[in-house]
Amino acid sequence: MKKPLIAPSLLSADFANLQRDVEMINNSKADWFHVDVMDGVFVPNISFGFPVIKAVKKHAKKPLDVHLMIADADNYLQEFKNAGADILTVHYEACTHLHRTIHAIKALGMQAGVAINPHTPVSFLEDIICDVDLVLVMSVNPGFGGQKFIANTFYKVATLNQMISTEKSKAKIEVDGGVDLKNCKRLVEEGADILVAGNTVFGSENPAMTIEQLQNCI
Repeated sequence: MKKPLIAPSLLSADFANLQRDVEMINNSKADWFHVDVMDGVFVPNISFGFPVIKAVKKHAKKPLDVHLMIADADNYLQEFKNAGADILTVHYEACTHLHRTIHAIKALGMQAGVAINPHTPVSFLEDIICDVDLVLVMSVNPGFGGQKFIANTFYKVATLNQMISTEKSKAKIEVDGGVDLKNCKRLVEEGADILVAGNTVFGSENPAMTIEQLQNCI
């Protein structure tokens, strides 16, 4: 089994010491920074805006994996590119013209991802699976960190893995929400390529060691 990429979620970082936490990720074995953007419309919470993303990008030495939990994402694609996003993921449930949005993201030079909420069937992605660089499977309801992992995610990851293989897609599978040292091994076994971890990393006494443990969960 291949080691998963680890993307610590800055939503769980200490906002009063954000540069310190960014440096910790830089110096750890983490692969990406995961940045959750919420608008209080698509999800019941508000998080990072462009100034914070730009500030993180200034210090980050690893790619910014930006997850948009917002309505009307099309209006802001260029701004996220300008702010420093390397990977930009939009929600299936929030995009009226998903194919057009995905290709607009790619045209700006970013990798393009699609995220699905816990209630959205994997089968809905069949017509877009060959166009995306990654699929983000939400294993909690989006909006807040620290929620309990939804066990049906294992089945969804396995189903998605099968679809990717059948359709000969190059999409990676990312899982976000409640990922910890107890469920990471099975997620990778079912086909997950990227694990997003927030509270598990930042709530740990030794975040850098926890990142390494997640990476070695195979």
